[in-house]
Amino acid sequence: MSLFTEEFDVSLLQLFLFNFGLLDCQSSNVPNFPEFVVVGLVDEVQVEHCDSNTRRFVPRQDWMNNVTEEDSEYWDRNTERLLEAQQTFKGNIEILKQRLNQTGGVHIFQNMYGCEWDDETDEVNGYYQFGYDGEDFISFDLKTETWIAPVQQAVPTKHKWDNDKVLVAYRKQYLTQICPYWLKKYVKFGRSSLMRKDLPSVSLLQKTPSSPLTCHATGFYPDRADLFWKKDEEELHEDVVRGEILPNHDGSFQMSADLDVSGLKDEDWGRYSCVFHLAGGQEVSKRLDKRDIRTNWKTNDGAAAGTVIAALLLLPGCFIRLIFYLKKRPQGKVETLLSSSGSLMCVC
Repeated sequence: MSLFTEEFDVSLLQLFLFNFGLLDCQSSNVPNFPEFVVVGLVDEVQVEHCDSNTRRFVPRQDWMNNVTEEDSEYWDRNTERLLEAQQTFKGNIEILKQRLNQTGGVHIFQNMYGCEWDDETDEVNGYYQFGYDGEDFISFDLKTETWIAPVQQAVPTKHKWDNDKVLVAYRKQYLTQICPYWLKKYVKFGRSSLMRKDLPSVSLLQKTPSSPLTCHATGFYPDRADLFWKKDEEELHEDVVRGEILPNHDGSFQMSADLDVSGLKDEDWGRYSCVFHLAGGQEVSKRLDKRDIRTNWKTNDGAAAGTVIAALLLLPGCFIRLIFYLKKRPQGKVETLLSSSGSLMCVC
């Protein structure tokens, strides 16, 4: 059995620092779930998809349709390659089950690869890695041009791939030349969408009078942003807890920052403000005013407000489905690339 990890033709980017990446996933014995899934992301937004149920590689963003202007066979060609890859992914699960002395059960095999290109410094970086059942299995170190085996069961694969000098040379060429080529090619197709800048709406939320005060910013793009509290124009670090940037269903992002107001005097409230800062210098500032606070216990005029924090309560539905691959991403931002040529890779 061999593992087929073809780099397909799709390229993805981020503002100024352009990132590509691809997630291939093969599962076994998971009822009602596609056996094989390929997902491409740009700044956490899915731009293409294929699975073993639909058996078709399709765009998930309108601008991706522009690729057929220069390559009319783009989607058909990559659909064929992906369906071929499904069989080799399935074979590698069987190989790893034998190597790990496993029999039945649910097992997942993943391949993630991509590159990032800084259009100001022209610096290029890349990653190529495999995972099995949610754990790192083997990855390519671009700097040393060697494979890294974090588990003993991957050592035979490491030795085999390290000794294949043609494969090592190709992997380096792909990550440093082929991948950036596709990135630059597709920037023009998605520029108006991917390089936009959207400022968020900013709200002050509080569950109860004794709860921390939450500054919640939602609807911003891209995700290169910061949210913080200030007192008298000086940024606060104590009594502040910042949340992670999370994706919204529409491709925008949200984040929050909590301020402990338990010891805050009434006369000092006006000295505080919440500031959202978007990459490039644009800002939204909201002065702390009790009249603007939205709460689940009551409004400041005494009316009931039982659905005020609905945005926060709905957050799990926005990001649960992403946890599966966020946990398996390399450090930093992971986006998606597919290119036109590839190689056979066998974990046996």
